[in-house]
Amino acid sequence: MSRSCRVCALCLVTAAALALVGCSSGTGNEAGPTSAAPTSAAPTTPEPEPLTGELVVFAAASLQDTFTQIGDLLRADNPDLTVTFNFGSSGTLSTQLVEGAPADVFASANATTMQGAAAVVNESALFTHNSLVIVVPEGNPAGVTSLADFANADLKIALCDPVAPCGAAAEKVFTTAGLTAAPDTLGQDVKATLNLVTAGEVDAALVYKTDAIAAGDAVETVTFPEAAGVVNDYPIATLKESANLDAAEAFVALVLSPEGQKILTDAGFDGT
Repeated sequence: MSRSCRVCALCLVTAAALALVGCSSGTGNEAGPTSAAPTSAAPTTPEPEPLTGELVVFAAASLQDTFTQIGDLLRADNPDLTVTFNFGSSGTLSTQLVEGAPADVFASANATTMQGAAAVVNESALFTHNSLVIVVPEGNPAGVTSLADFANADLKIALCDPVAPCGAAAEKVFTTAGLTAAPDTLGQDVKATLNLVTAGEVDAALVYKTDAIAAGDAVETVTFPEAAGVVNDYPIATLKESANLDAAEAFVALVLSPEGQKILTDAGFDGT
């Protein structure tokens, strides 16, 4: 083969090779390399708006210490929220609410007073329990040892007014024990009744065990077996006409939360 023919043949081979390469690159993914589909970010729950305005809580006197702590917790996360408490006899508070007193939350020391406010409250939830103990001044100067001493007319005795849940519970206790108490004075609520003991004005009183614990060394406590049969259930509810329902629901949720329940049990309340 002549030199010119060899050159022509080489050119033909090279051209064919280049054509093959071109075809090969065109038979793949014609769209070119693809990148992985972007992963969608997991949806995030928006942070709730801070609570503002005023929250008004009507609560049994026996809840004063614990609810004040729970209110402080709520305010810590919502500094623009004002929490106002009205502590007192549950029966009195229930009557005030039915008569139109403005409030957002009602927490009662028994189911009866919550039922009395049924027309103005939403569905209630049970959040704790409490029971009675005997309290005497430091040193127990009258030597009170049992529930039977409350029938002794020679002793100065204080009980809660029967309209208050602590008074209604005391009546049940005496009925169960078959005793007729001889009280010298009636406190309008459990705090007022306890104060009669710490002031040394009476020899003994029946109050909730949580109030006896809160009094510390100012009183001595005498337990009695009949108390186990009379336990007060504490319900809580928001008000139908609440002016700050978001804050009311947040307070109730905090009371029912593990954090709120710990505050209650640390104070001597029985958990739900």
